[in-house]
Amino acid sequence: MRNLQLGIRYSVGKASSMPMLDLRPSDFNPLEKFSTRFPAEGSKSTPPHSSREFRWKDYCPMVFRHLRRLFSVDPADYMLSICGNDNLRELSSHGKSGSMFYLTNDNRFMIKTIKKSELRVLIRMLPSYYKHVYHYENSLLTKFYGVHSLKSIGGQKIRFVIMGNIFWSEYHIHRRFDLKGSSYGRTTVKVERENDGSATLKDLDLNFVFRLPSFWHKKVTEQIKRDCEFLESERIMDYSFLVGVHFRKDYCDSKSDRASLIPSVRNGGLLAEFCLSTLGYCNQDFLFHRKPFIQLGAKIPAWAERSKHGHEWSLSDKKKTAQPSSNDEVYNVFLFIGIIDILQDYDISKKLEHAYKSFQADPNSISAVDPKLYSRRFRDFISKVFVEN
Repeated sequence: MRNLQLGIRYSVGKASSMPMLDLRPSDFNPLEKFSTRFPAEGSKSTPPHSSREFRWKDYCPMVFRHLRRLFSVDPADYMLSICGNDNLRELSSHGKSGSMFYLTNDNRFMIKTIKKSELRVLIRMLPSYYKHVYHYENSLLTKFYGVHSLKSIGGQKIRFVIMGNIFWSEYHIHRRFDLKGSSYGRTTVKVERENDGSATLKDLDLNFVFRLPSFWHKKVTEQIKRDCEFLESERIMDYSFLVGVHFRKDYCDSKSDRASLIPSVRNGGLLAEFCLSTLGYCNQDFLFHRKPFIQLGAKIPAWAERSKHGHEWSLSDKKKTAQPSSNDEVYNVFLFIGIIDILQDYDISKKLEHAYKSFQADPNSISAVDPKLYSRRFRDFISKVFVEN
């Protein structure tokens, strides 16, 4: 962790001292990486430190410098957040791949260790990724800010990527869902689900339908389509739709408040029966569909409709509709969403996984499938969960 902070401080500081030039094709070259030696006693360009000597690598630094600027990340804020006096926080739940996750103290950035194969995928798709997020400023794809590796003398090389935290907000996230649109093994361990309010739930744990105002539903649906088409073109699969839910208790504390919401949702009304000021807009702005100030993916106003009996999603049932019932509860919420884990291509290991699991379950229910099928299934499932109010 200390070595990582030393390396980031060095990379950002070095880049900031250089002029900001336009990107060239050579900046995207997989061989465009800079190696720096960090001896314990220090050197002309590196400070002394208490760890063993290590070697630091910075991959495609000019590209990621441009990406940070594109994503409105100030270099000083970036360095302070990652390399300040506060230690990075290691998250207790590791991914099934064995990756480790660290969070900056201000929750703004997440650091994830990645495999060599994932590093190759990211560098390979970096030109098209940059073009995509440049063209679509509201892309829901993971925001990448840097890719690095470090290796101590006699130690193992550690590769990691720095990303934006989708849940970075002043609002507390009450529920977290990791959705893939598959059902095989897609549930959280019962003990973890019941004892940890911060547990990330999965497809089969989901018992909500999220109802979005027309403006937001159109924007979100269109952007998911664009992002999935990009991932499909890059032969990427096994990605997830990360959803954070903030329940706005200040507007839904009383039974009368909740009761006043339910009829307007069930009757398909717009927002006439529900005060628009609670969403942060004046009536005129909303009705004339002026562009809201809220960034797509963060703080999306919606209604979370929960069934007491759960929805029991059938992924293959095309006729499944999200119809409310008399047992449903409706909550006024803010949503935080993004598409994560986008560094897995459909390689030979995933093809073998698909073949093996197909003997155990319905081939359409497992996560490892062809990128085209994965994209279609993913969007079909999301369209059942996120509906227009």
